[in-house]
Amino acid sequence: MPVPMDAFDEVRPATACLDLLTEPVAAAIRGWRGSVPVEEIRYVDTDPAIADTDALVEHHGRWLLEQSANCVVVAGKRGGEVSLAACVVLSHTRVDVNGVVRRQLGARKASFAPMDTAVGDSGMEYGGITPIGLPAGWPLLVDAAVADAPYVLIGSGGRRGKLIVPGKALAELPGVTVLAGLGVA
Repeated sequence: MPVPMDAFDEVRPATACLDLLTEPVAAAIRGWRGSVPVEEIRYVDTDPAIADTDALVEHHGRWLLEQSANCVVVAGKRGGEVSLAACVVLSHTRVDVNGVVRRQLGARKASFAPMDTAVGDSGMEYGGITPIGLPAGWPLLVDAAVADAPYVLIGSGGRRGKLIVPGKALAELPGVTVLAGLGVA
């Protein structure tokens, strides 16, 4: 079931809202090369006070939990080396950090990256990190359920605003690996 766009006061093409996006996200939208037309990526203005999933769901309704996705930054560690990756799962699931992520990254240990690292290295705001516009060297792990979704609501790079994006578009982002079971209940 796609995100009902009429649930929001104003939904605009992300290309018309580049000034509202963080620079890495705006640059990714400007340079879009996926098979999904960039016009299918939409921007929804939301209150930064309700940027977190629980607050957004409380404000807009429970239906949103099933049609939203979260992007979290993880740190994989092996032999003193730390590598960052991003994981995208549906909001009603959690990232299998110690199983799927750790194995995929070939890490001895994996954990959520510290907030300062995630924000500083991504160029995005905490609570708004999105898979669109992440640093080129980061692996991007996307749960198969996200890739298969007609549309999901994700962060816009900042606490203000969200993006409505076809799952297929997320599956085609640079550095992506689509994994079944990345998101667990």
